[in-house]
Amino acid sequence: MTALADGAPCWADVMLPDPEAGKRFYGDLLGWTFSEGATGSGGYTQAFRNGRKAAGLMPRQDEASPTAWGLYFATGDIKRTEARIREAGGRILTAPTEAGALGMMLTAVDPAGAVFGAWQAGEHQGFETGPEPGGYIWTVLHTRDAETADAFYAEVFGFQGVPGSPMARPGFLPWRLPGQTREIGCRIAMDATFPPEQPAHFLVCFLVDGMDAAARTATGLGGSVVVRPQPTPGGPFAVFSDNQGATFGVIGLK
Repeated sequence: MTALADGAPCWADVMLPDPEAGKRFYGDLLGWTFSEGATGSGGYTQAFRNGRKAAGLMPRQDEASPTAWGLYFATGDIKRTEARIREAGGRILTAPTEAGALGMMLTAVDPAGAVFGAWQAGEHQGFETGPEPGGYIWTVLHTRDAETADAFYAEVFGFQGVPGSPMARPGFLPWRLPGQTREIGCRIAMDATFPPEQPAHFLVCFLVDGMDAAARTATGLGGSVVVRPQPTPGGPFAVFSDNQGATFGVIGLK
């Protein structure tokens, strides 16, 4: 697999109180199969779609840890990324840490409070799925300080806003990487329609064959539809919650 460009979303994983229940939910909804957690991995499990790496599941460390999806951005030099995060006003939560031969990771929080990770690939390059059902497809940063967020991610990862995109609208700015034409995600300015207690966050989105069928499957598995399906230029979009409360986005095939 070719290494992803610096700043590209390269991996996502979810922290759950009951990973086995998570396997049942995501296996049925997204067609994932799962590896066994390796010794010394803390129960971390990789999910596969058609034999290709799609995401990760891991047990929640304690009750203070969030039940949530996390997103990682690719970097060729994690120490340099750490320095850029600090210089841009972010805060490091977990300093660069080796994951054996797989690579190195860090976690951080941006100046507006959204948590994200960075990954320097070793043997584990990241997503092997493409824009296909069951694969990662998009991310949305929800933030209450759009101007600060735009400046931060531009400085750290080189994100460029695309105001002329068909996806753009007031408060909603698509992003792309330098020298690329494909948009990698977007930023949404949180307004009064969002609950005041909801923090800034990245929403990890997966592609599904059909939105209506996915909604029925998710609710039948104990999950819920948090944001009802709505049309977008990229296809119908919704926000689901899994059977343990972790939220994620779903985009249906056009």
